[in-house]
Amino acid sequence: MCIRDREYFASCVRASAERIQTTCPRALVGLDLGFEDVPSLTGFFDRVPLASAVSGRPGESARVVLYRRPLEHRASSRPELARLVHRTVVEQLSALTGIGTDELDPALEPED
Repeated sequence: MCIRDREYFASCVRASAERIQTTCPRALVGLDLGFEDVPSLTGFFDRVPLASAVSGRPGESARVVLYRRPLEHRASSRPELARLVHRTVVEQLSALTGIGTDELDPALEPED
């Protein structure tokens, strides 16, 4: 593992959270956003997940966890990784909160 890659990924996650904090701060209330290197897979999966979103419970915050290595594998460059991280955060937050992606980030770039 390259420390610089992990640090860059962490900076992408922070930048995404800051962007959403500016456009739709209510989406981040009561939510923990973080990342792990790889998902813990149990059972059979036809695709490796890029992230997971877990609703909050009494006494626990909701969580969005991004998986660094699968996201890095899909990106061909650092700028593309930053875009993919942000898109993934927005999509997970939308699924978790019910807030539309256009409200979470009106300037979100369309998928290719």
